[in-house]
This record gives sequence, structure tokens and C-alpha cells, in this order.
Amino acid sequence: MYMDKLSTQPTKGFHDIYPEDMRVRQWLFGKMRETAMLFGFEEYDGPILEPIEIYAAKSGEELVKQQTFLLTDRGGRQVALRPELTPTLARMVACKKNQLTYPLRWFSIGPRFRYEAPQKGRAREFYQFDCDLVGPTTPESDAEIIALAATFFKNLGLTPDDVVIKINSRKMLQHKLSLLDIPSSKTNEVIHAIDKKDKMSEDKWIEYLKTEDLSDDQIKNLLKIMGDRDVSFESDELTNVFSTLKDLGVSEYVEFDPSIVRGLEYYTGTVFEARDKKGQFRALLGGGRYDNLVELFSKESLSGIGFACGDMVLLEMLSSHDLLPNTKSLSSHTSRILVTVFNESTVRASLKLIRTLRDEHIPSELYPDFAVRLDKQIKYADKKGIEFVVIIGPDEMKNDTLTLKNLKTGEQKTITFHELLSLVQ
Repeated sequence: MYMDKLSTQPTKGFHDIYPEDMRVRQWLFGKMRETAMLFGFEEYDGPILEPIEIYAAKSGEELVKQQTFLLTDRGGRQVALRPELTPTLARMVACKKNQLTYPLRWFSIGPRFRYEAPQKGRAREFYQFDCDLVGPTTPESDAEIIALAATFFKNLGLTPDDVVIKINSRKMLQHKLSLLDIPSSKTNEVIHAIDKKDKMSEDKWIEYLKTEDLSDDQIKNLLKIMGDRDVSFESDELTNVFSTLKDLGVSEYVEFDPSIVRGLEYYTGTVFEARDKKGQFRALLGGGRYDNLVELFSKESLSGIGFACGDMVLLEMLSSHDLLPNTKSLSSHTSRILVTVFNESTVRASLKLIRTLRDEHIPSELYPDFAVRLDKQIKYADKKGIEFVVIIGPDEMKNDTLTLKNLKTGEQKTITFHELLSLVQ
């Protein structure tokens, strides 16, 4: 019976990660870990699946109804593939709230899932770098997390000419909205509208505001607020944040922007986004302060500030600035040595050597087919970037030696096993 072949394409919005892509990803993750640990942060992780209720309560209706992969398990419970990590952080902190040492400095690198239209820099599965500082509510803690973000960009080779972190205050914005006689019941809708401004023409954006029952005068004054670059001086909190960022040496990476609000509903204070200076990409990174971190799970509450940085748009940005490493310069394998097999009579000698090398914790591999000619085995090692090739032929077996070929220099010599160890260890 004829059967059509299965498609070789991954599920829409998901990606195959081949070894060469994985090397770049691991390089990027290494930069994330290096920067977070420089600031004293510890790595953690949570479940891929969480009850849908924690996202509905913390993240807002749009994320849950439009972007979440929603599943029903065999017990009839509704669960979601995590679209973000902050609700999980809140649950984990609440679970051991009295056993933890504050301030918490936690970071995580892991997969997230959002049911969005795949496009450049955006997919349905992506990896995200999350950093959160939980406990203190000071401007210094806000500045510390923003300084971490700026240092991360610096460690990637991105300069203040390439990227800027735009900072605003939800608290100050809400006060300004109240002066426009916008009722508190409408505040979240207006904040969502501000968050959508960059994605719409101004005419369409104004029409959108009118559907939210804002008057012409309210819209006019809202535009004035969003264009006032000096209003940050009205906030002692923001003034202190910018002063601390200067002391931390990252002031060139930051600026005040009254149009930055962030879309998630749990933000209550300082909010920020990183953008490329040329405006070619979506936000590279975003975050803010949330005052009611664990109130869903506990009678008490805690405040925190954090950010999330997705891998896909960041990799696009780095590629456009020629800042991604050449994959050949990255570790492309775990093997330093290829032990060849000269012929059928030398198989056991090669097996004994490979076992001894691994006992010495030297990453090595054995070519598994003695029928393949020696020159092809060496070409295989060269193509993979393996540094050394070991040959054990009949003469080497007789003299208890081996031939070592350095594929980087082309040098070849006959040595003993102990000499091999001293060369490669």
C-alpha cells in the first residue's frame, strides 16, 4: 500500500536547531549566564506546564485568550505551555517565602511558547533570558536590574550607538492619566493603547482611543504627556534611578521615554524597554517593577523588578551588526582526539586506547568502521575540526607506540601513550 512521505518541516512557528545553530545559541546563553552571575544572580527554572489560572490572574486577558497554548490534560485540568516566567516565579517564591534569603537575585534561561503569527524575530517557541531582583523597593534595585541589562548588551559588543534602554514610570503615568479625568477603570485600556502606538499609524491610533471613549481633549493631552521628555524630573523615584545608573557607569545606554508602558498588567512602577537605535527590530528586552508579586498565593506580598529578553530578535540584531561569532571559532564537538582503526587486526588496540583516553576524561571518539580507508577517516576528523588523530597500525602495535597527527599544524610523530597524555591534558 502506497503511503505519502511525512513532511520534513517542523511544526509552524517551531524550529529545528542543528548543531551549528546550537553552538551559537550556547554562546549566547553563555553570555547571559556570565552577565547574570557577574551581578550575583543564581539560576533557577520552573515547569513548562502551569495551571492557566496563574496567567489569567497575573498576565492579562490578551496573553491568555490570544497567545497561550492551552491544553486539557487527562484529568480534565486546563494547563498552559508557559508564555512567560513571572507567574511561575511568584508561585515559587510564595511556596518558600519564609525560607528564602532576600533580596533574591534569580535568573533563568529556557523555552517559552506563544501562539502568535510567526515572522522575522518572532516564533511560537523561543528561548528567554529572565532576571529578577525580589525584595527591596528602592530606586537602587531598579537601577541594578537595568544596569545588568546594559552590561549584557555591552558584553555582546553592542554599544550605546547601537541600542538604548528607554525608561518610564507606570506610577507617574497613572497619576498623569488621572489628571486627564480618565477613570481608574479605564487606566489599563489606555495603557494597552499606548503600548500599541508603535504598531499603528497615528490616525488609526487616535481612532482606537476614541473607541475607548476618550474625548478629543483627552487624546490631545495624552499626546502631550507622551511627548514630554522632561517630565521624568517630576518623579523623585525616576530621578534617583537615573542618578544611580550614572554611578553604575551605564548612563550612556539609557534615556527617559514617556511612551514606554509595557503591556502586561502586573507592572506598577518603573518600566523599561531596550530598542535598537535604527528602529529596525522589535523590542530587544523589556521589564519593570511589580509590587504584588505573591499576593495570589499568599496573604503577604513582595515586590520585585525584572526583565525578559528573547533570543530570536536579539540574534537578528547581533547578525545585522556582524557580532555573531564564526561557528568554526566555537567548540563544535566534544572530541579532541579521533582514534582511527587501521584494519581489522588493530581494532582491539584502538578500542583499548579509546577506553583509556576516556578514563582520563579526555573527550575522544573512535572511528567505528575499519573498512573505511585511513585517509577518509582523517578527512572526517578534519571536517569536524577535531584537533588530533591517533593511528595504531601493525608497526605501532609491535613497538607499543602510536602515531599522532596534529591536524591544525600538519605535524605527525610517533610517541608513547604517556607522551600523548602529557600533550593533550
